[in-house]
Amino acid sequence: MIRRLLSVLHARNLEFLRDRGTLVFTLLLPVTLVIGMGFVFGGPERPLFKVGVLAGRLDGQAHPFLHERYVAFITLADDGAALRKVTHQQVDLLLDLRPPERYWVNTDSPKGYIVEKLLLAAEPAAVREPVTGAAVRYVDWLFPGILGMNMMFSCLFGVGYVVLRYRKSGFLKRLHATPLTAFEFLSAQVLSRLGLILLVTTILYAGIGTLIGFHNAGNLLLLALVGVVGALSMIALGLTIAARFSSEELVGGLLNVLTWPMMLLSGIWFSLEGSPRWVQWVAHAFPLTHVLDAARAVMLDGAGLPQIAPNLLYLAATALAFLAFGAWSFRWRIE
Repeated sequence: MIRRLLSVLHARNLEFLRDRGTLVFTLLLPVTLVIGMGFVFGGPERPLFKVGVLAGRLDGQAHPFLHERYVAFITLADDGAALRKVTHQQVDLLLDLRPPERYWVNTDSPKGYIVEKLLLAAEPAAVREPVTGAAVRYVDWLFPGILGMNMMFSCLFGVGYVVLRYRKSGFLKRLHATPLTAFEFLSAQVLSRLGLILLVTTILYAGIGTLIGFHNAGNLLLLALVGVVGALSMIALGLTIAARFSSEELVGGLLNVLTWPMMLLSGIWFSLEGSPRWVQWVAHAFPLTHVLDAARAVMLDGAGLPQIAPNLLYLAATALAFLAFGAWSFRWRIE
């Protein structure tokens, strides 16, 4: 019995070691994550306060207040969106450097009270524009992220492993003998997974919303549109991985390479405002980032279609591109 056990153990070890793609991902994925997270979250001590600056250059000569330590200064181009951030206490103070200098502070915000004292010590002549508004609860901000993360895993792993199983079992080989094209097969997989994901997400939205009473200021139909287009993009992305490969370990490694960066950088758990510009560029390459940005804009700010149109266009374009690439590279059988 021991000899048989050792023989099978030896064979499985050789199978794994000879799968070079899987071996490389197994070794490089943890190293890449550690180095990447070190770049993203490393560096100097993080600021205590967050101040938005309208139409201003973030240099010390523009305003003496910009020399303050432990304050993160963020350039905000959209006046309306910036004011909503102050109302929701997502920034502690909003400063307009254009003459006459003005600032907006939420009188309900404890941090805003302290930052205002720092501003007036540096520039007492600034015009005060008070606003009010309760802070957006973390659970309200987190809720779209949790739904988006669940959607991401269902889209990528649910499609990727199903197509891989079809290929390894020979089911795809039999389908190849029929008039069915690769595009038709992949489209059917996309629509099937899309229906299941939307059903599950709707149930979670209604169930969790009943339990915690989250904030939703936007249109439900618009939110559903974000879910549909976002799910299509991520399902098509999962199909590009499963379209060609036949190794479970390799497909699993590639899917992890996609899901971990999206889970950490797409804004599921925390906002990337104030993070290095290159980190935000990388994050905005992920479909999940655009799903969460659009969903939070609708739910928290009551945004309409014009405000989230860029996110929807990006998701639609990536969905078509991924599906076209998957159909082009699709392989019916194991070679």
